[in-house]
Amino acid sequence: MPESAEHRRAEHARDREVSYSRPMRTPMPGLIHEIGDLDTLQTLLAAGATLRGSRLQGLDLTSVEPDLLARDDLTGVVVLGGVLSPALDRHLRSHGAVIFPADPAAPVRPYRGSLYTAAELYDGLAEHGYERTTDARAYAWLQDAAIRHDAYTTVLRAIHDDAMTDALVDVVSERRVVGVMGGHALARGTVPFAEAARLGFVLAEAGYVVATGGGPGAMEAANLGAWCRAEVQLTPALEALATVPHFADGIGPWAQAGLDVVLGTYGSQDAPGPLRSLGIPTWHYGHEPPNVFGDLIAKFFSNALREDLLLHHSTSGLVVLPGAAGTVQEVFQMATRQYYEVDGRVPPVVLVGREHWTTHLPVFPLLQALARDRTMADRVHLVDSVDEAAAVLLG
Repeated sequence: MPESAEHRRAEHARDREVSYSRPMRTPMPGLIHEIGDLDTLQTLLAAGATLRGSRLQGLDLTSVEPDLLARDDLTGVVVLGGVLSPALDRHLRSHGAVIFPADPAAPVRPYRGSLYTAAELYDGLAEHGYERTTDARAYAWLQDAAIRHDAYTTVLRAIHDDAMTDALVDVVSERRVVGVMGGHALARGTVPFAEAARLGFVLAEAGYVVATGGGPGAMEAANLGAWCRAEVQLTPALEALATVPHFADGIGPWAQAGLDVVLGTYGSQDAPGPLRSLGIPTWHYGHEPPNVFGDLIAKFFSNALREDLLLHHSTSGLVVLPGAAGTVQEVFQMATRQYYEVDGRVPPVVLVGREHWTTHLPVFPLLQALARDRTMADRVHLVDSVDEAAAVLLG
């Protein structure tokens, strides 16, 4: 590979590390602190800060073992998974720490301290097929009747989702997020798919992080548009994706077409520069695969939790493209938040498709009735195009 391409990849990697990294947290007296990255732990150890009550989450403790063996202020420390030697295990337990083991059979790390990437979820896709990927194995783990209601497995999934929640908060903190929702059945190669992609690009160019449910259809289109760092990238990407219109044609080929676009555009699995595109899918709907165009992906086992988080973090507004039952449910979940002014906010909601939302599914008239005499009355909008939707949000 030419040196200039290597240089560009290195720059992209540095940009991504700066843009997406979790902020370092310094424990404060009297509080329980979760430490999910080794840099933070090393800083605290070097400073002689107390570790009492800390949660060491999914860390390989090999490199800091000598420092931990020299400490006795370990009462209340909880080690959640990770890697540690038998000697360190004994030392921690003897000084009041609790070691919570991982399950080697689990397809995911329950105690992870970061969001997923598409490359991680689809690892080994080209070599072994979709069924061998992390994403497919996690869905199978959730569906496995033998362990579905096993208490230990349930705890591990809950811990995973809690860790994912923390990582998501770290990523979106102090960022302007616009949610985009819509039906999963929208096919690549169609005009509405291209329009949704253009909406995602316009919003990201305006400085918003575009967050979707992370799945196929309208969600993929919006993530794709936000993922593009230049408008000239959008048309070639849309044309390439159109060769596999829908995940019903095979999840493997569908996902591989997306990954090929990513590699063909940037020469690596990662898009450069600041965070623009975020997917928040769920294994509850594991038959709907995650799209690959989220710069980062927060995938949950609990659908209820992920839906609530997606709406909660759409602090700068929500655009709702045509959809069916799932989309309608999300519209009214957001309407409930607006009605009661949850978190003291009433973000705008823009429904796109006048006929769809007034005749086919008469959602907008009900929203108007609900909003009467409420603050949300002038925060619910109905428009005919994605351009009008963008204009509402961009003012």
